Amino acid sequence: MHAFHRAALAATTALTLAAGAPALAQQGNRISITTGGTGGVYYPLGGGMANILSKYVPGMHVTAEVTGGSVDNLKLLQAGKSEVAFSMVDAAWAGYKGQDKFKDAPVSARTLMVLYPNRMQIVTVEGSGISRLSDLKGKRVSTGSPGSGVEVMALRVLDAMGIDPKNDIKQERLGAAESVNAIKDRKIDAFFWVGGVPTAAITDLAATPGLKAKLLDHAEAITSMNAKYGPLYVKGVIPANSYAGQDKAVENIDVWNVLVVSDKMSDDMAYRIVRTLMEKKPELVAVHKEAQNIDLKYQALGSPLPWHPGARKYFEEQGIKFAN
Repeated sequence: MHAFHRAALAATTALTLAAGAPALAQQGNRISITTGGTGGVYYPLGGGMANILSKYVPGMHVTAEVTGGSVDNLKLLQAGKSEVAFSMVDAAWAGYKGQDKFKDAPVSARTLMVLYPNRMQIVTVEGSGISRLSDLKGKRVSTGSPGSGVEVMALRVLDAMGIDPKNDIKQERLGAAESVNAIKDRKIDAFFWVGGVPTAAITDLAATPGLKAKLLDHAEAITSMNAKYGPLYVKGVIPANSYAGQDKAVENIDVWNVLVVSDKMSDDMAYRIVRTLMEKKPELVAVHKEAQNIDLKYQALGSPLPWHPGARKYFEEQGIKFAN
């Protein structure tokens, strides 16, 4: 067993043993951060956070765990199997409201921090016959890994465009790296991904000899999506030349990433976590450059979920004014 997984397992075991005595678990300050797959940003950034918190907060022992992504993370949080979860804000909102994949089990999530914007990227290659969203009909399309925020958002885009994933496309459910391999092998025609720009897997695809990668404009789906799900999505632009051979800018959809915690976390613990991560931001940026976007100015804008009182206290001390 890999040392990382041993550490994560040890943390999970400690949490399980402490389940009968939540006060003791809080005092022990053993915290599990659920992230995502190894190919994305959540995993390295969560690992960086775990190291910083373990290093600078006396008595706090933090581990980062590999997961399927946002949906899995929220379910683990609600089950009491983790304390801090990475999530795309649309998945977190669905969990909080008890919608979609959370219909039978709403999540008592609270915002801890707004992180950085995720950019939806709908990727195909020259020769696929796909130049706009409507061309996806009849094609082989990956909508993201099961249990991921990518899948939640991809299905919402398809719904907004009147495309039924069960009947109008041949749906696959792959992560970014697996999707790139499948498109290289001509096993799929297009795939959805939500992440930073550039995403390493797409950079790899764009650099592949004999293939020309294409990104599809899809901002047209925003109005319908926000009307149905709330003001979660904003129009973004992926600049030209973000990937090799991408000769024009693409209008895309952005959604914020957030750290969420249970409403059961103590105010003191939430305050200490947020204060430490904000004060040690340069160390996070050294782990992954997306941490540059963790900024005070975005905290009051990036999450519709209620704030944890401990986190809110810290940001208000920094001069942030919340609307509610």
